[in-house]
Amino acid sequence: MERIIIHVDMDAFYASVEVRDDPSLAGKPLIIGSLPHERGVVATCSYEARPFGVRSGMNIKEAYRLCPHGIYRHPNFEKYRKVSSQLHEIWNTYATASEYIALDEAYLDVTEKAGSWEGACAFAREIKRRTKEELRLNCSVGVAYSKTAAKTASEEKKPDGYFEIPDAQAFVDLIIDRDVRVLYTVGEKTSEKLHAAGIHTVRDIREKPAEVEALLGKQGRWITQLAQGIDDRPVVPYRPEDAKSVSRELTFQEDTRDVGLLEDVLFLLALCVEERAARVGLYGKGVTLKLTYGDMKNITRSRIIEPSRQAAVIYREAHQMLAQAADRPVRLIGVGLYNLTDEAWRQMSIEDFLGTARNDDEALVKKRFTELAARYGLDFEGHLDQIRHGEVLHRTAEYMRKHR
Repeated sequence: MERIIIHVDMDAFYASVEVRDDPSLAGKPLIIGSLPHERGVVATCSYEARPFGVRSGMNIKEAYRLCPHGIYRHPNFEKYRKVSSQLHEIWNTYATASEYIALDEAYLDVTEKAGSWEGACAFAREIKRRTKEELRLNCSVGVAYSKTAAKTASEEKKPDGYFEIPDAQAFVDLIIDRDVRVLYTVGEKTSEKLHAAGIHTVRDIREKPAEVEALLGKQGRWITQLAQGIDDRPVVPYRPEDAKSVSRELTFQEDTRDVGLLEDVLFLLALCVEERAARVGLYGKGVTLKLTYGDMKNITRSRIIEPSRQAAVIYREAHQMLAQAADRPVRLIGVGLYNLTDEAWRQMSIEDFLGTARNDDEALVKKRFTELAARYGLDFEGHLDQIRHGEVLHRTAEYMRKHR
């Protein structure tokens, strides 16, 4: 039996959750992301905001210029993660393999459980029904023979859509006269190259495969296959151990060259990374420090460590790299673990035998908490669970910046 894949994509997920929880927002242009007076971008927006030109990833000040009467809200990622877990519980019921692209999007291989094309289509309608009835949210669903076709199908009737693409010929018939960007992996830069070569539509790719391959190499060969409706990629379940890194970063509302503030925020970020790594059961063999300066220049520094996810280790290594960085106004600071593993091992040292290594790490964390409490008058240790979450972390850092 040929593979059958369902692609599920929530409609304006963050905005839809907020409207569900606050019906007074229904029918209004809702923009989730930074607030207009802050630095940052649009995370997502309701469909009512889109006619004004607002879109995900847009600078928040540009969004405000386009839609000054919109309602602007910070995202509540903890709430969205909880809703996402509920969605996954529903979707996983129907799949033998689930590949999550984001909190609100997934490919589901339903070949074995559905048993037939008709059974898969019934599953897809059931997913839409349960998502609506149990969580009061709309999703768009596509059923197809491949991942590319399934995603195309889910986008075909958005929002709250449903569409089927049973085979390669149906896929080609649907997209043949559309712009090349309809194909997976063809973004803005790739499309510009193709357009410059006189290749504008999928039909053009099918008629000029040699030119596409000569122009784009390996990607060109992939694109010419897609234009034929060929995509044999399986649904690959996400495994935490396959992640390349675990990190956390923060953008200041005003640039700062206050090294003390940067060190304090770095400590909080290290605690966030520790919690994220522990949640997925991973350790890092390296620590990274990321800085974005006021002129938007980015630097990244890294150090190899013995596998660890301890906040004290992350902070200590990142602190040393920060001390070596240029003394310039900083816009963003981030820290992370990379080269991840699910095994924790390290060379035993005399400190391990004496039990002083762990004590040193615990003492460093305790010392930093005490210093932060004295400096800012806040109980960081007692409210760590809240501080680890995005909006609270940003508010806390802003308070720290203003009260140094």
